[in-house]
Amino acid sequence: MVSDPERRTPIAHLPCCDAENHVAASVPMTSFKQRRSFEAGHARKFLLIVDESQEVDNALYYAASRILHSSGLILMLYVIEPQQFQHWVGVRQVQLEEETNKAKALFRLFRRKLNLAGFESIPCEEVIREGIKSEEIMRTINEDEDVAILVLGAATDPQGPGPLVSSLAAGKAAGTFPIPITIVPGNLALEDIVALA
Repeated sequence: MVSDPERRTPIAHLPCCDAENHVAASVPMTSFKQRRSFEAGHARKFLLIVDESQEVDNALYYAASRILHSSGLILMLYVIEPQQFQHWVGVRQVQLEEETNKAKALFRLFRRKLNLAGFESIPCEEVIREGIKSEEIMRTINEDEDVAILVLGAATDPQGPGPLVSSLAAGKAAGTFPIPITIVPGNLALEDIVALA
């Protein structure tokens, strides 16, 4: 499923830039819906931003451990960010297809990692969206009333914890973010994560 980029709908919802400034401008903080994750017919969702960075693994394992100890499911979000030359329809379409295939491959990889780590019973949903990552994170939270916690992994890089942690958890939007953000240190081993969750 591919969407019109102006409509800002998910490109695919499969079962199972300057981010700091875009977060504040993309969706008014007062417009966020009340969370319904503990109401009948709803389930608490841990939002995991999927990309190829190493720190995603720790966030994945932490979310799975929390779900194992309590309840809920993992909502894996992959954002296809706009590239240069978007005005050429053929180039844009090829990029969308390549990025969609990459997202699906990453979803499969993270499911395998969950299975290998003993979390095969953890339910997952997968969403692919197109746009600026921070804006699509906010839209996902706003559109899905069951998203209750954003789980981010922090990089161990001396230059900083990573762009999402820096912009969302430590940036201007941190004090008014619509849901709690959990930051998982990148130096923790799987056993440590399981013990802490």
